Amino acid sequence: MNQRIIGYDIARALAVFGMILVNYKIVMGATDKGPNWLINLVGLFEGRVAATFVVLAGAGVSLLSRKSRLLNDKDLLARDRRTLLKRALFLFAIGMLYASVWPADILHFYGLYLFFAAFLLAAPVFRLWVYSGLIVAASVILLSVLNYDADWNWKYLEYINFWSPTGMVRSLFFNGFHPIFPWLAFLLVGMILGRRDLGDPAVCRHLFLWGASVAIAAEALSRLTFHGGPMSGSINGEIITTFFSTAPMPPTPLYFCSAVGTACAVIAASIALGERCPGSAWIRALAATGRFSLTLYVAHVIVGLGILEAIGRLEGQSLAFAVVAAATFYLCGAVFGHLWLTHFKRGPLEAVMRMLSS
Repeated sequence: MNQRIIGYDIARALAVFGMILVNYKIVMGATDKGPNWLINLVGLFEGRVAATFVVLAGAGVSLLSRKSRLLNDKDLLARDRRTLLKRALFLFAIGMLYASVWPADILHFYGLYLFFAAFLLAAPVFRLWVYSGLIVAASVILLSVLNYDADWNWKYLEYINFWSPTGMVRSLFFNGFHPIFPWLAFLLVGMILGRRDLGDPAVCRHLFLWGASVAIAAEALSRLTFHGGPMSGSINGEIITTFFSTAPMPPTPLYFCSAVGTACAVIAASIALGERCPGSAWIRALAATGRFSLTLYVAHVIVGLGILEAIGRLEGQSLAFAVVAAATFYLCGAVFGHLWLTHFKRGPLEAVMRMLSS
């Protein structure tokens, strides 16, 4: 079990590509500028790939602390907790810097998730499930009693008062791009997955079927409710949005079910793929890209969008162009990552984080 599970790296690589694609589509204003089949296809990525990334982070937390947890060694647990807290601080700090140029950043949220996870390393699985449920329930209560639109300029998808104390707290915990309520629950589900033996084909198959079933059921219920189902004409529109939408903003219980189910299915499929074709060149390339994901995530804005802005192709583009631009950057980044990893063990940002948290 000490051997690296390349399926997690494959899933991480796929999630990063999805995040790049969604971000390029939004920045270019290309959300609805294409054929319906492409709009619907790309729309499937929105909110799901970021959730997959967070679930993977949770799995990583459990893998990091596996030895200390199984041995119930308090000293080792304390060491793992310190490591995780240092990584949380690093990600929060770099994310806050990144947010000044990329307001939709997930890294500073990621740092907060890891901060809370550091104190749950030894929590039993049942308690993690309970905490996940409570977090999702709390997010519904918050949506019901607070104004989710506060500080938002939805026309430009801009959070206006993020840098004010009140706005920052509201964004981080309630109505930002990936707030603690309910996004911390994704990390906790990932911690649960990280304790399962996904190298066992039966466990992996069960996870895929469970995840796919939950995601499909959530999407079907949402569509029935919004489009001609028996309840669609009898429920207040605001209540429908709060409880039955699967859009990531606002994050509803059905969105959580759809996204966590999708994440589980993608992770299970990636692990099965890695186990079945471990020597394949393209599998190794995907796994290497997953190991480079933090650097690639930051570079897709600083380098990728920077180049597009410099050549005047950043705004007002078609969805097809956004897809091609995202794929081109991703492939270039993957090639660079492969070359980098032939000389170094980790990507640039990954190495800095490891050095500062050791």
